[in-house]
Amino acid sequence: MARKTMREAINEALRQEMARDPRVVLLGEDVAGGAGGSSGVEDAMGGVLGVTKGLIGEFGAGRVIDTPITESAILGAAAGAAATGLRPVAELMFCDFMGVCFDQIFNQAAKFKYMFGGKAKTPLVVRMMIGAGFRAAAQHSQSLYHLFTAIPGLKVVVPSNAYDAKGLLIQAIRDDDPVIFCEHKLLYDGPAMDVPDEPYAIPFGEANILREGTDVSIVALGRMAVLALEAAEVLAKEGIEVEIVDPRTTSPLDVDTLIETVENTGRLVVVDESAARCGFGHDLAATVARDAFGALKAPIQLVTPPHTPVPFAPSLEDAWIPSVARIVDAVRAVMNAGPGRARAAR
Repeated sequence: MARKTMREAINEALRQEMARDPRVVLLGEDVAGGAGGSSGVEDAMGGVLGVTKGLIGEFGAGRVIDTPITESAILGAAAGAAATGLRPVAELMFCDFMGVCFDQIFNQAAKFKYMFGGKAKTPLVVRMMIGAGFRAAAQHSQSLYHLFTAIPGLKVVVPSNAYDAKGLLIQAIRDDDPVIFCEHKLLYDGPAMDVPDEPYAIPFGEANILREGTDVSIVALGRMAVLALEAAEVLAKEGIEVEIVDPRTTSPLDVDTLIETVENTGRLVVVDESAARCGFGHDLAATVARDAFGALKAPIQLVTPPHTPVPFAPSLEDAWIPSVARIVDAVRAVMNAGPGRARAAR
């Protein structure tokens, strides 16, 4: 077992699944590294952030396919390939580009099984980068997993660490339904961790308890789970023991574990980068309020970005992103609040 970053874990998962199953193909813009560039060196980068580097040298241009800059063609071809027996992994690059090819995802791939009486299989994985903090401005910095979560027929994955990223991606490639796989760009070079060298799959719909605690539950995914762990260290010094639950997948959602953690602590803080209105965090809070209202000792707190596009100015972008300080403030608020004293932490 070696220590790997999320970038290395994802690359390894792709390599192992492509070696295991010749039906697995990879397609997208620059996934082969921009072959044919001015240097003449194939696989110069391996995608915009180097995640697919080295794959074309091992599997060739027939299975690692650089496409034109046309997301509608990428997803249309991938959906058709999945319906006819291949297992494509299509890279959308930035999730913000979903608007160009949304019909191919939500009106086609997501509905094939339903349109054909449950007989059709669509083993399609759509990889995409999410998240602010990269100084990439409003059109390259969103976290739109909540929109995909709202669509029946799609499975949605948001890993928070390298171990989960490898196991969840392998599960996604082996799954017979379309999977949206969201990779936070600031986690690619996050802290390395022990990741098994051999292939392994993590089942969808099983949340991960990152930290056990008895006072407050924090539910967070992707990079927000990392920030929640940092906040928990601060709060532990104040004598507040936080339990942190990472859902890992938003669809399917492990509701049982969410209810169990709230019944354990009686207090809930949800940290979500997706949206200030109608986001994943709001759905999660509503689910807990519906199914575990009697266990709540205080109103649920939500920590989200403001309802604005992601700013480009670094100072404003940093203020836009949910922070460790805001998470700490929300936990303090929920600890000090009683039933009926609902006041959101801003």
